[in-house]
Amino acid sequence: MTSTSNARPGLKHLVLLGAGHAHVHVLHSLAKNRPADLNITVIAPYPRQLYSGMVPGFVAGHYSLDQCVIPLAGLLAGCGARYIEGSSVALDAGAKTVTLASGETVAWDWLSLNTGPVMDRERIEAQMPGAREHALFVRPIEAFGQLWPQVAALGRSRPIHLAVVGAGAAGLELAMAAAHALQGAGYPPGGRVSLVTGGPPPAQNYPAGVQRRVVQALRRLQITVLPDACVGMSAGEIQLAGGARLACDAPLLAVGAQAPGWLAGSGLALDDAGFVAVNRFQQSTSHTHVFAAGDVASRIDAPHPRSGVYAVRGGPPLLANLRAAWQGQQLRPYTPPGRTLNLISCGGRYAIAVWGRLHVEGRWVWHLKDRIDRGFVARYTSPS
Repeated sequence: MTSTSNARPGLKHLVLLGAGHAHVHVLHSLAKNRPADLNITVIAPYPRQLYSGMVPGFVAGHYSLDQCVIPLAGLLAGCGARYIEGSSVALDAGAKTVTLASGETVAWDWLSLNTGPVMDRERIEAQMPGAREHALFVRPIEAFGQLWPQVAALGRSRPIHLAVVGAGAAGLELAMAAAHALQGAGYPPGGRVSLVTGGPPPAQNYPAGVQRRVVQALRRLQITVLPDACVGMSAGEIQLAGGARLACDAPLLAVGAQAPGWLAGSGLALDDAGFVAVNRFQQSTSHTHVFAAGDVASRIDAPHPRSGVYAVRGGPPLLANLRAAWQGQQLRPYTPPGRTLNLISCGGRYAIAVWGRLHVEGRWVWHLKDRIDRGFVARYTSPS
C-alpha cells in the first residue's frame, strides 16, 4: 500500500519513522485534530501494525491474525499523511535526512522515531551458527505472524517438538501459547515444547513470587525448561552449550533485541547499547529536532524496561511535544510511571498480573488482558 497526499508548499515537514504503539496514537490524535500547518510523512515497512500484546493469543488460537492488527490506511487518510512503505538504512541527523532501502532519501524538519528494536541476524548468527537458516525469528513480528500458521499446520499433520530460545516475557508467553495450541483440538497427541533459557531462571526480572507462578504455569503445560544456552542450529536440532543436542522441528528465537544498526552512523547521541538517548521530553539529547519513543529509545534521566506498556504510555506526551515543537511552544516533561501493570498470558485463557511486588493469577486476569488488548486495537482501527 502506498497512500500519498500532495505536500503543501512552504509548510514544515514532520516524518514519523516507524508505526509502533506511540506513533499509532500520534496518527490517531492528529486525524481527530488535523494540523493545517504541517506536512506529515509516515515511513514503515508494513501497512499495518501487528499488535505484539495479542500475538501470544494468536499463537494459542484465541484470535485470528486480522483481529490483532491495526490498519494504517484510515489513520493516514484522517490526518492527510503521506505513506512510504519502506525501511530506513541510514539516518543523517545533521543533514536532516533519512535514506530508505529503496534508495529514496526523505528530508525532514522534525523527526520522530518509533521503529522498535530489531533482532540482529548477523550477531545472532555469530552466536548461534545456523540460526539464520533454521530459526523462526520473533521479529519482525509481522513476518512471524505470517509464518506461524505454517508451523501450526505442521503440528496438525503430526506430533512436533518446538524449542523456544529465550526466557524473557516474549519467550515465556510464546512457549506457553504454543504448548496450549499443540495440546488442543485438531492436533495429534505427543506435541511438546521446550524452553531454552540460556541459564537464567524463567521470569528472572520479576519478583520471586511471580517466578514461582510462571514455573507452575510451565509445568501445567508440560513444558521442559532447559537452563542452557543455544550455541548453534542445524536441520532438526539445536546445539546446547553443555554439548547436548536437542531434536526439534522448529526453533523459535525470542532472544533479546538490539538497536537498529543504522543508528550507529546517524550522529544522534546513543546509549551504551546503541539506542537513541532521549531526555524528559522524549527528545534527542543531541538534536532538538529529533524525538523518539518506545523500544528504540532510552530515557537517560529515567531508565525503564523496554516493553509495550511504556511505548503505549509514551504516545500522548510524544504527540504533545511534537505539536509544541512545530508550533514553537514550550515542551512539557514526561515522567514514565514507576510501576506498570504487566499481564503475562499463560497459554490458555489464564494469565498472571504483576503490579510492582503484588501479583495474582486466574482466568479473570486473562479476560482483563483480553478486554484491554481488544480495546487498544479497536481504539486505533479508525480515526473516528
